[in-house]
Amino acid sequence: MGDELAGGSSMNRREPRRAMLRGALAIGVGLPLLDLCARAIPEASAQGDPKSQRPQNGDRFVFRTGNQTGKVITVADIPVGGPPVPAFPMDPSGVVRDGSRLNQLLLVRLTLTDLSEETRGRSAEGVVAYSGVCTHTGCDITLWKAESIRFRCPCHESEFDPKDAGRVVGGPAPRRLPRVPVKVVDGVPVAAAGFLGRPGFQPT
Repeated sequence: MGDELAGGSSMNRREPRRAMLRGALAIGVGLPLLDLCARAIPEASAQGDPKSQRPQNGDRFVFRTGNQTGKVITVADIPVGGPPVPAFPMDPSGVVRDGSRLNQLLLVRLTLTDLSEETRGRSAEGVVAYSGVCTHTGCDITLWKAESIRFRCPCHESEFDPKDAGRVVGGPAPRRLPRVPVKVVDGVPVAAAGFLGRPGFQPT
């Protein structure tokens, strides 16, 4: 009797430990899945909702701020040498892709002779388009250094060169700003393709 009771007590003590182990395993497996889902949901949304989809070939650009918000941007609206014009892409049916902040763009018009060969090849009439989100921690890029023709992030002072494919020229940003190749149709800049590179920062 005593052994049986002792055996039964031992089983009872092991059962909670087994339950804890099962729970730990479930958490160990579940957390990565949850993390994966959390990352996948915005991507899925971006694929399904036209407002959140990334810029595509044929998109025009509209003003993102100011008293002309929503108006289609023409080449003439973009001052040569900057400052950049904040923009969102707009699909051919008129849907503005403002459902994701990763669609923020900066349009700037530069002298052709100032552009690197690669950048010139993806520009039109000197107009280039870049992501407006820093690749370091994802801050909005809101500053412009006119004297050196650079974008500057206000959070950690990363700087990017729009003349040379958005190359990092200062600060901690780990990679260049993604570009959107541009063509001009009837005086209006139009996206010639989607982003070259993933916009925003990428957690490690």
